[in-house]
Amino acid sequence: MMYETYGTLNADKSNAILICHALSGHHHVAGKYADQPKNTGWWDNMVGAGKPIDTDKFFVIGFNNLGGCHGSTGPVSLNPETGRQYGSDFPLITVQDWVESQARLADRLGIQQFAAIIGGSLGGMQALQWSLAYPERMRHVLAIAAAPRLTAQNIAFNDVARNAILTDPDFHGGNFYQHGVVPTRGLRLARMLGHITYLSDDAMADKFGRLLRNAEFQYNYEIEFEIESYLRYQGDKFAAYFDANTYLLMTKALDYFDPAHDFDGDLNKSFARAKANFLVISFTTDWRFSPERSREIIRPLLHNHRNVSYAEITSAQGHDSFLMENAHYFAVMRNYLDNVAKECGHE
Repeated sequence: MMYETYGTLNADKSNAILICHALSGHHHVAGKYADQPKNTGWWDNMVGAGKPIDTDKFFVIGFNNLGGCHGSTGPVSLNPETGRQYGSDFPLITVQDWVESQARLADRLGIQQFAAIIGGSLGGMQALQWSLAYPERMRHVLAIAAAPRLTAQNIAFNDVARNAILTDPDFHGGNFYQHGVVPTRGLRLARMLGHITYLSDDAMADKFGRLLRNAEFQYNYEIEFEIESYLRYQGDKFAAYFDANTYLLMTKALDYFDPAHDFDGDLNKSFARAKANFLVISFTTDWRFSPERSREIIRPLLHNHRNVSYAEITSAQGHDSFLMENAHYFAVMRNYLDNVAKECGHE
């Protein structure tokens, strides 16, 4: 596992926070590398000295999930049995597997209980799974823009994105590494589709509207509208650094996650194991993981008499809101975590 840490672990190791990343995230949560000044951590506005997740108070851990493509063992890694990259031989990974591997990392660092486990989107699902698999090993769970399980619509979006990759002629059944190619077209389309679902209609309208790249319609299939240019740029950028097999693994893990699966679909029974205190946050224009999905987390927690705080944040940024600066959102995070810090001896 590739991971980074920020801040200082206190003497009794009670101030550790684990950050669980979303689909395209990784271990580089905050700050910049000296030799890569443009490579800013993906949650740098949230994590750091004096920020809501305050590294002057907490020891923060960011990691790259197993199956990832940013340093942890994944499809791009060499398979010791064959001497070639794993490719399609890399096994499917579940959210439960990620939590198990993170628990082993915590063991290695000597952390028996986290002050908090925090995640947005897919990261929020990992935080929820932590509370069920290791209920004694965290005091607080912060699940942001998340859900207890995907809806049929979300599974459908993921399937279309995967099929864009699987049907790319350069995919070669997942073993494209040996062919010296990358399924760029498939990855590009998958990211374009995903990006549409991460934004709200209002955000796209405000930023792009029906703006044209040229003064008049060109009446062809090239880029006409600024939104088309933006989506293709995002797709090309993503395809240049993200692994296609990792994308398949991550989206499939999203689909499979369902704590109620072994309880005949009953979320109340599945969350009976949880013992942590919870902060659940949703955003008004997030239609991928809507506020109603967050309330599906809250109801079984309240049924099981857990302490739950909930904030529904007004935001125009859609699902991406959990990555954006928002005064109300940041105040909720800061105030909640200031109280967590007091438990660790920080006033």
